[in-house]
Amino acid sequence: MVLIRSLIPSKTLSLRRFSSATTPHVLRPGDVLRQSRLFTKEDVIQYSKVSHDSNPLHTDPAAARDVGFEGPLVHGMLVASLFPRIISSHFPGAVYVSQSLNFKFPVYIGDHITGEVHATHLRENKNRYLAKFKTRCLKNGELLVIEGEATAMLPTLTFEQEQCKEH
Repeated sequence: MVLIRSLIPSKTLSLRRFSSATTPHVLRPGDVLRQSRLFTKEDVIQYSKVSHDSNPLHTDPAAARDVGFEGPLVHGMLVASLFPRIISSHFPGAVYVSQSLNFKFPVYIGDHITGEVHATHLRENKNRYLAKFKTRCLKNGELLVIEGEATAMLPTLTFEQEQCKEH
């Protein structure tokens, strides 16, 4: 989980040794929080059990291929669960208020997905903060698979930011 303000070319990072440290940061409009995940077959099975979603498109390769997919799909709501996870991991005690979602492309087991929440508006509300975010998930860092908007009540705007320090 990393706050992103600018992109650093990976070639630069590979040439130097870095260590991780945390520093306090105050969330501001324009800040982007990211987290990546690879969804497994076990994730899909467990989500199917908990959600009672027994659609064979998620578990049966033949059923998925019969309707034009490459293989079993990861549940869209499972992928979208990255958004509240990102917010709550930075702001423990946050209350998720709303989420709109548009599913653009399928996510398959084994796909590398990066979820992003982009702070767009912050407003104080009775010692808490109403935060609005644009949300999106990218497959393999490129293909937009989910986009939407979220609103959350945050207990604070301060969180620990992971920083890289050069040795």
